Amino acid sequence: MAIKQTNPDQLITTILAGIEDVKGKDINILDLREIENTVCDYFIVCEGTSNTQVNAIVNSIQKKVSKNLKDKPWHIEGMDNAEWVLMDYVNVVVHVFQKHIREYYDIESLWGDAKTTVIESNY
Repeated sequence: MAIKQTNPDQLITTILAGIEDVKGKDINILDLREIENTVCDYFIVCEGTSNTQVNAIVNSIQKKVSKNLKDKPWHIEGMDNAEWVLMDYVNVVVHVFQKHIREYYDIESLWGDAKTTVIESNY
């Protein structure tokens, strides 16, 4: 069975819409394509204010991607405590954090060589 390759730009746009639908905060896109030996092409990092909102963001992303692109994540981790949920769409990996966990792990600094795009939200 072949894995359907979704256009990364469409996938990123759809994921961002899913995050914004439930008011996810501090959205960053890390472009990892110029860095050697990376696990994917892009990280999308955002945060929610509670485990309820983190779960809402994850569910919103899943619904939008499934409905608009007929795609689903290859793997999801962290739904049990919803402090850091990782959604793996193979070429795009989404990290949905609670603020204190995001500050602790600071993955944007770990991937400091990546080209970072900050997404401005209207809320």
